[in-house]
Amino acid sequence: MHPRLTHVRLLVQDYQACFRFYRDVMGFDVAWGDEDGRYADFSAGDAMVALYRRELMAEAVGTAALPGDADVQDRALLNFAVDDVDAACEQLKARGVEFVTEPQDRPDWGIRTAHFRDPDGNLIEIYRDLPAT
Repeated sequence: MHPRLTHVRLLVQDYQACFRFYRDVMGFDVAWGDEDGRYADFSAGDAMVALYRRELMAEAVGTAALPGDADVQDRALLNFAVDDVDAACEQLKARGVEFVTEPQDRPDWGIRTAHFRDPDGNLIEIYRDLPAT
């Protein structure tokens, strides 16, 4: 067996706000679904980002009785490569995005990064490789 990753599916509470965010703010093409649905796929380069209503997945896997939200440290991050972190930040700020961290070089990681969240609180990183020294 050789499984291959096809999607990252975010289980969201505010589906419509997240749908608009990934379509309008991030600028991803909708590959399947719509704003009034319960599932959507977005083309994100060579990968797909999917949205699904959190409560429906909880019903499907038998966890609907558990708390749906809790303050915890982040457990996942969506990571997107961009050509210019600073320019991407300016474009996203113009679309209303508030950043958790401003653009900064992280030499120990080998990249320049910035971080923000989608409307459901999912952590997102944009990055580019630092020039080789």
